[in-house]
Amino acid sequence: MRHLDLSLQLIPERAHATLDGLQKLGLGGVSIGLLLLVVSVMSGSTVQAGTGFGLVVFGALAYIVQTRNDGPPGIKNNFIMFSSIMSRGYLAWMAAVFMTGFYIILYFYPQHLKPLVVLVNPLQVWLSGSSAWDANGNMSQWFLYGFIYTVTILVMGVRALIKYRHSRYQILRTLSVMFFQLAFAFTIPNVLAKFNNGLYFEWANIWPLRYYELFPYSVEGLISSGGLGKFMLFWAVFSILILTPVLTYFFGKRWYCSWVCGCGGLAETLGDPFRQNSDKSLRAWKVERWMIHSVLVLVVVTTGLMWANHLYGGEILGTWSGRFSSGYGFLIHSIFAGVIGTGFYPVMGSRVWCRFGCPMAAVLGILQRFFSRFRITTNGGQCISCGNCSTYCEMGIDVRWYAQRGENIVRASCVGCGMCSAVCPRGVLNLENGPMNNRTGFQV
Repeated sequence: MRHLDLSLQLIPERAHATLDGLQKLGLGGVSIGLLLLVVSVMSGSTVQAGTGFGLVVFGALAYIVQTRNDGPPGIKNNFIMFSSIMSRGYLAWMAAVFMTGFYIILYFYPQHLKPLVVLVNPLQVWLSGSSAWDANGNMSQWFLYGFIYTVTILVMGVRALIKYRHSRYQILRTLSVMFFQLAFAFTIPNVLAKFNNGLYFEWANIWPLRYYELFPYSVEGLISSGGLGKFMLFWAVFSILILTPVLTYFFGKRWYCSWVCGCGGLAETLGDPFRQNSDKSLRAWKVERWMIHSVLVLVVVTTGLMWANHLYGGEILGTWSGRFSSGYGFLIHSIFAGVIGTGFYPVMGSRVWCRFGCPMAAVLGILQRFFSRFRITTNGGQCISCGNCSTYCEMGIDVRWYAQRGENIVRASCVGCGMCSAVCPRGVLNLENGPMNNRTGFQV
């Protein structure tokens, strides 16, 4: 027993000893870079902002690339429960405070990020043809937001590619979210805006996730913007009414949540180290179902009221029409999806928004639950009840409960990331698309 106690005391020290020189240098670069970014916010120095951002990116890449030398390919979750940053320790809470604070500043106090806006403005002018400052001198932070978001997914995507390099499914899935974020969520919208009088359209986001996409003023703006605007409107309607049901029928909600969506892309890359922190309790499951479907109802009602008010010449809501939509945008889109959805990764897991709030995930979940061929099949005779599948399910599903009984998993919340199958040491779980009458276990 004394030998066991001694070995447990040494585990955290062994975990830190695995870092090599380049990884330590990379961590040092990230630390100094973050410090310079904080200083640049207070001093207004663009040089410090650029140096800090560069150090963060290259330091992170230096650390990440060296992880390829951690042994043979295969998922390694060694010492996670002894890691302060990955098991809700003090470092995790510090990271949560930092990320939440950054989102609050970005959304509500962007003037403090002026050095970073100045830094990326030349790229914005070249890519989109417009500056971060309008004719009245007002500054927009949203290109900076998209730029940081994209760089984060690309950098942390490299980490995912190295960590899951043994799995063809995980490699393809990671490359997919990196591609859609870089191309369809960032580059293409900005380039099209350059050649179409600033008309910006997010091709990878579908209503109701992009809640204002089918509001009256958005529809009228697209119709009045020529052929491209009309095609964008067609795509917005087609993507939710035709594309979404068809693809979800054949592939489940994973085609969007784990392969296309930018929110899912950030969760699967930046949020991947924290996926084990998702709450697996029955209470969390009940809260999840009420919250996500309530947000879906809210966005449908909001869109309906906006149209009713528009068609009746403002007689229904009057001046409250704009306030109603702005209220939804502030509470759900900014606070829930942005500040909480991302800032709480280190303490609540990587899919806080996707699990509890995303209305698009709710739509896909309903379709997947009742009308999809997708399910995760299990072989109960092979299950050894290790619990890896449940531990690393970012959506809080108790996968082991199904595996022990040999029941197929057909859950509205499952995003088909495939991690439960990847971490299973016995090959019990498999992601499959098959006839609906072969499924069992219809519990949501």
